[in-house]
Amino acid sequence: MRASFGVSSFSDVEGVWSERLGNLRNAVRQQVIRHQLLDHTAAVRTALDVGCGQGTQAIELAANGIEVTGVDPSRPLLDQLTATANDRGVRVETFQGTLDDLDRLVGERTYDLVTAHGLLMYLDDARAAVAQLASKVAGGGTLSVTFRNGEALAYRPGLRRQWKQALAAFDATTYVNELGADAQAHTLDDVTAWCEESGLRVERWYGVRVLTDGASADEMPDQESLADCIAAELEAGRRDPYRRLGSQLHVIARAAGWDRDVVRSA
Repeated sequence: MRASFGVSSFSDVEGVWSERLGNLRNAVRQQVIRHQLLDHTAAVRTALDVGCGQGTQAIELAANGIEVTGVDPSRPLLDQLTATANDRGVRVETFQGTLDDLDRLVGERTYDLVTAHGLLMYLDDARAAVAQLASKVAGGGTLSVTFRNGEALAYRPGLRRQWKQALAAFDATTYVNELGADAQAHTLDDVTAWCEESGLRVERWYGVRVLTDGASADEMPDQESLADCIAAELEAGRRDPYRRLGSQLHVIARAAGWDRDVVRSA
């Protein structure tokens, strides 16, 4: 699941990532994804969260009455998930493992919703990963994936006036993320094509962390203005041209078994 890309892997920087969970960047990312996802979960009864980490999204889904299974290679993060879920009075089934372990862990089970947020950038073969994720989506079900926006890698260093880094990023497909891990970016066209190859049709896509992507890793959210910040980010994430500048893109794709027309630009 979080297989290494390049020299560094997510597991190498997991401690740094955990320390920064409360910063503005993560608060915006998690809350924006949660709000975007809620618009597509009205009929969802079961969900599989691959790369669930500490369970921010899994726990919110469970709190909405959904039967949730979370998979992650990190035992400490899974333990944190379970403790938080217990505090919230909800249950999330957890398995320690990676994307490649799904068949062993959940067998032939399929789910109304399969999520993989912040996962593809750490994998050597994101195309194969989308196919693996799609295989666990039930008929008429939904796949929700977020990935680093390969068409906006220069935006963050530009916001920070890091001009040399911005120039180098325009034609890049890889990057070193805020944690110091080597990672890979993908384009909306690529992920859309991979979904279609796997029998899914893109229903909607969003930008994630558009207006605050220039924030430093040590900037904490201002609780008095956070609600307005999230509201502005949600608007930016659904509108052109802003959403195309999102640090991550959030694709919602539907499996066969539904009868609504798909509007790619919606």
